[in-house]
Amino acid sequence: MTRDQLETRQTLIYFATVLAACAFGVFASAGASVLEVLITPAIAMLMYAMFLQIPFLDLRASLANRRFMVALLLANFVLVPLLVWGLTRGLTGQPALLAGALLVLLAPCIDYVVVFTHMGKGDARLMLAATPVLLLLQLLLLPFYLALMLDDGQAFNLAIGPFVQAFVAMIVVPLVLAVWTSALVGKWRGVSRWNDAWAWMPVPAMALVLFVVIASQIRIVLHDLPQLLPVVPVYLGFALVAPAIGWATARLLGLPAQQKRAVMFSAATRNSLVVLPLALALPEQWRTLAAAAVITQTLVELVCELVYVRAIPAIART
Repeated sequence: MTRDQLETRQTLIYFATVLAACAFGVFASAGASVLEVLITPAIAMLMYAMFLQIPFLDLRASLANRRFMVALLLANFVLVPLLVWGLTRGLTGQPALLAGALLVLLAPCIDYVVVFTHMGKGDARLMLAATPVLLLLQLLLLPFYLALMLDDGQAFNLAIGPFVQAFVAMIVVPLVLAVWTSALVGKWRGVSRWNDAWAWMPVPAMALVLFVVIASQIRIVLHDLPQLLPVVPVYLGFALVAPAIGWATARLLGLPAQQKRAVMFSAATRNSLVVLPLALALPEQWRTLAAAAVITQTLVELVCELVYVRAIPAIART
C-alpha cells in the first residue's frame, strides 16, 4: 500500500477504529481504563507526525496574514459564543450539564485541529501558527463567558495550569522535536530515513488517538447516558452550525479555499481533552456529570470530524 492509498482510505480506517474502540471499551473495561493514560502521549505523537509535514519557515509569514486571523478570531470568540449561548439555554435548569457544555464548546481546539485541517485540505500552517493566540484568548475570555452564561452567577475560578500543561505536552514538545528533526534531515542519513518513515504515521497516529480516547471513555458516557441525553442535541446542533459559521466568516473576509477550510475546522473543533481537567475541578456536586458531558462532546466531535474531512473540502471549493 502506498501513502496515497493509505490517505485515500483514512475515513474507512477511522470508522473501523471507532467501532473497535467502542467494542473494546464496553467488553474489556479493565484494559480500556488503562488506556486513559495514553491519551496525551498519543496526541503528542500525532502532533509530531503532523509537524514533520509542515514547512516551518513559512510560519512567520502565516502570522502576518491579518485577514485569516481576523476571520479565525471573529468566528471563535464572537460568533461561536453566541451560538453556544443559544444552544445551551435548554440546559439552564441542569447546572452540571450546562457547565460541562459551556466549558468545552467555548474553547477552540489547539492540538488535533491542525491534523484534521491538514486531512481536510485546509491550511494547516496557518492553523498551527494561530494556536498560541487561540490558547491565550481562551484563557482570558473563558471565565468571562462562563460568568455571563451560567445560571445565577454560579461562576467558578479557572486555573490556567491544565491549559498550559496541555499546550506544552501536546504542542510545544512535539513541535520542538519536529523542528529539530527537520533541521537534521540533510545532515544525517539515519534522520532522513526516520523522517521518511514518519511521513506514513499521521493516519495510524490519528487512528490510535481515536482508539484510546473512545475506548477509555465510552463506559463513562454509557453509565451516565440517561442524564446526558439533553446535551446530545446541543452537540449535534453545534457540529452542524459551527462549520457554517466558519464558512460564512471566511467568505466575508474573502479568504481563499484552503484558509476557508481552516477557519471552518477551527470553528467546529473544540478543546475537549484540555478542558476535561477543568471539569473535574468543578464543585463536587457538578464534577462527575460535567466531566461526562465534556467526554460526550469528544465522542460526538471525533465522529463528526470524520465527516468534516470529506464534507468541508467539497463545501469550500473556492
